[in-house]
Amino acid sequence: MVRRCILCMMLGLATSVAALSQHLSGYELEREMPVFLDQLKAELTYPMAWGNSPVKNFKKWRKQARNAVLDAMLAPPPRTTDYRTEVVAEEQRNGYKARKLRFNLTGYSRVNAYMLVPDGEGPFPAVVLLHDHGGHYTIGKEKMIRPFGVSPEVLADADAWAKQCYGGQYVGDYLAAHGYVVISIDALFWGERGRKEGVDGDKHMAVAGNFIMLGRSWSAFMNYEDMYTTDFLATLPEVDSKRIGCMGFSMGAYRAWMLSALSDKVKAGAAVCWMVTTDCQFSWEYGKERGGFANMLPGIRRYLDYPHIASIACPKPMFFLNGEHDKLFPPVGVNAAFAEMRKVWESRSAGDKLVTELWDMPHDCGVKVQEAVLSFLNYNLASVRGN
Repeated sequence: MVRRCILCMMLGLATSVAALSQHLSGYELEREMPVFLDQLKAELTYPMAWGNSPVKNFKKWRKQARNAVLDAMLAPPPRTTDYRTEVVAEEQRNGYKARKLRFNLTGYSRVNAYMLVPDGEGPFPAVVLLHDHGGHYTIGKEKMIRPFGVSPEVLADADAWAKQCYGGQYVGDYLAAHGYVVISIDALFWGERGRKEGVDGDKHMAVAGNFIMLGRSWSAFMNYEDMYTTDFLATLPEVDSKRIGCMGFSMGAYRAWMLSALSDKVKAGAAVCWMVTTDCQFSWEYGKERGGFANMLPGIRRYLDYPHIASIACPKPMFFLNGEHDKLFPPVGVNAAFAEMRKVWESRSAGDKLVTELWDMPHDCGVKVQEAVLSFLNYNLASVRGN
């Protein structure tokens, strides 16, 4: 009887709420956007962007803009150089060795990584590989480098993801077979750095919120850890520390241009399918940001938009590739972002170092894309020893 009464109350309340909603005369949210979205966007003047900033010395501007980004990233995890590296396992592949490493990434986290090292005498050029989001959290680094010594389920998961997003070809193995040391770790929330309770994609928003309540940024932790991974890679004897690049697809592309902007150790970067303007990304016509806080830095829009942040990497060689049929990044927003970056590189007489391309493809990083990335890296890293 009590249960029946409670159920009746709940049904009655739901009916009342529905009826009341039909009689509400006003609202201030539409499709998860404030109805004053256009006014908010009009107030985004990006006063710290190159060309908008009163600072006319490019090196001073670059330092100031980078500091603004770091400030928006909130407090970093503690750095460490006490890596205590272990080689957990090693496997010979065709022309290169695959290693599973364990090392102290930060003062908080000891992580596993996959690293591939070409056969022969180094030091070699190297690439930090940054995995995608994809709403797929069971694997991270395994999206970029084919795993070994894992369960059949993990290997099948990785192979299926490679087939879905990378044309059936692991980017890391492809680059290693062409002479590059490559390394990849899990971002926090992916793979071996996930939740004790198991995978639940709906929890990443709560994770991001909890980080903010602690005065930190979950998104920024990825960027900090990518920087720390690069610092670690630069210490290895197999690596030519003057020839380190980075590459990523989707969220990994966001991480790649962020890393290129924030780390002077990175000499060239390739970003596949992640570039747009806020004006396009947050619009009634094209929708909203879909990264789920994975690329959200509190307050940064007061100063800089995405292409302005990426331009901190100037005058480094950078390769930005997007798809004309990418539903996440409409071409109008991609082209606008490319144009913003183009102005910066050309202002430094470095227009030839910025490659921006829009291909007849969806959100994808297939074999042809990887060939283009390799060609870019070969031109800017492989043939430039010690620069």
